[in-house]
Amino acid sequence: MSDEVVVQADVPQADVSHIKVKFNIEGLGEAEGELVRFLAPRTIDYIVRKLPIEGRAALWKEEVYFEIPIKMGEEKAKPTVETGTIAFWPMGGALCVFYGKSQPYSPVSILGKITNNLEIFRQVKSGTIIKVALVTA
Repeated sequence: MSDEVVVQADVPQADVSHIKVKFNIEGLGEAEGELVRFLAPRTIDYIVRKLPIEGRAALWKEEVYFEIPIKMGEEKAKPTVETGTIAFWPMGGALCVFYGKSQPYSPVSILGKITNNLEIFRQVKSGTIIKVALVTA
């Protein structure tokens, strides 16, 4: 339980169950998302502690993903996702954004949703740098 208190103190908004993040996409702009702790609490806590993180985009069907410095197993992993889903792909050690109707290559831990500017991910090219950070007040 003490681990949760530390994470909550680091999150800059009152509602620690919904954590607002922004995706800064090199040369394109920003998108916003929300991580929902109950979907995968251990994975989300670990990712939030590592923020800001960045990686180079890779593309698969209607998905943008990039490796992040996190190695974790599956947590409530699902073989299917909805459009707009933010997920962690344990097999690839990557953060994923599903901007279309495609499904994951293998099960992913669902973390939340893109809440603003999902369409920007359609313009991402392989190798584009994507930075993810907490939204500060």
